[in-house]
Amino acid sequence: MEASKKDLTETARQVRVELGDRSYDIVIGRSVLGSLGTRFTSLFPGSRAVIITDCTVAGFHLEAAEASLRAQGIIPSVVVMEPGEKTKSYKGLIEACDGVLDTRLERGDLVVALGGGVIGDLAGFVAGIIRRGMRFIQVPTTLLAQVDSSVGGKTGINSAHGKNLIGLFNQPHLVLADTAVLDTLTPRDFRAGYAEVAKYGLINQPDFFEWLETNWQGIFDGGPEREEAIARSCQAKADVVAADEKEANQRALLNLGHTFGHALEGMAEYDSERIVHGEGVAIGMVLAHEFSAQLGLCDPAITDRVVAHLQTVGLPTHIGAIPGQLPKVDLLMDYIAQDKKVSRGALTFILTRGLGQSFVEKDVDPSVLRAFLEEKLN
Repeated sequence: MEASKKDLTETARQVRVELGDRSYDIVIGRSVLGSLGTRFTSLFPGSRAVIITDCTVAGFHLEAAEASLRAQGIIPSVVVMEPGEKTKSYKGLIEACDGVLDTRLERGDLVVALGGGVIGDLAGFVAGIIRRGMRFIQVPTTLLAQVDSSVGGKTGINSAHGKNLIGLFNQPHLVLADTAVLDTLTPRDFRAGYAEVAKYGLINQPDFFEWLETNWQGIFDGGPEREEAIARSCQAKADVVAADEKEANQRALLNLGHTFGHALEGMAEYDSERIVHGEGVAIGMVLAHEFSAQLGLCDPAITDRVVAHLQTVGLPTHIGAIPGQLPKVDLLMDYIAQDKKVSRGALTFILTRGLGQSFVEKDVDPSVLRAFLEEKLN
C-alpha cells in the first residue's frame, strides 16, 4: 500500500507559480492528499497547523488529511464551517478567525484550507489577517477550486453590495490538488467547476477549447484527461498571475463571464439552491459572447459554439435557467456597477473578438448594456 501511494505521488504533475521569493508549486494527481504531511514538514519543519474546512468536506476528506499530518508528528487543530457561499460573510469570517485564535497558533504556523472555493477564499483571508499574516496551504477539493480559486492569491468574502468585495491578495505556499477527491463531488458541482476549465480556452487558448470539445467526457469520467485539463488550466492561470499578480492589467481576462455571473449570484442572494458560482460563470460567458456579437465584435456563430459545448456538458446557458423570479434590470445594473473592475465609474467587461480572443473593454456604455440585459430578461 505504501509503495503504491509513493508511486502515485511521484507521478504527480507540478505547475510552478513564479513570483520570486513567493513562488510556489501546484501539485496535481490522484491520491496526492496522502503526501500532505511529508510536504508540510519538508517546507515548514517544526510548524503547527490548523485545518479550516466545512462539514460536508470534513465527512469525506478530513480524516485523510489529519492522518497524513499525524504520520509526521503534526497534531492539527480543526475549524469546521457550514458549507455554502453564505459562509463567505462577515459572520463566517469572525467565526473562522475566532476558531484559529482559539488554537493559540503563532504567525509562523500554518492554516490549511481543505475545501472548495468558499473555504479557500475564506481561509486564505483569515490567514492573511490573523496576527497580521500567517502562512497557508490550499488543499482544494472541488474542480472549480483546483483550476481557479486556489491559485493566484485572491482571498476574501462577499458583501450585500456584491461578491468578493472585501479581501486581500495572499499567495499560498503550496497547492495540493488531489484529482481523486473530485470523485466525491455531485454531478452538479463537477459541472460547475468545468465552466472555469472551459473559460481558459475561451480567454486565449482556442486549441484547448477544441481539445475540451473532444475530450470532455474523459475529464468527467476521471481518466488521464482530467489531470491534463487541470494541469493546463493551472498553467494558464499561473502564467497570467506571474505577469500581473495584482490585476493591474491582463489578469482581468481571468474574469471572463464573471461580471455577469457575479451579478446573477448576487441577485439570487448567493442561494446555492438557485445558482452556484460555476453556473453563474457559464451563463456569464454566454452573455459576454452574446454582448460581443451584438456590438459587432464577434461572429454570432462563435456564441452558438460556446452555447453548444456548455449545454453538452449540462451547464445552464441563459438567465431563464435560474430557478425563481428573474431579477429586474436595475438590480443587475447595481451589482455590475459594484464590480471590482469598475474604474472611476466606467464599466469594464471582458469581451471577445472570436474563439479564444478575449480582451478588456474599459468603457462599456451603460445604456447599451441596459438594453442588452432588458432583452435577455424578457
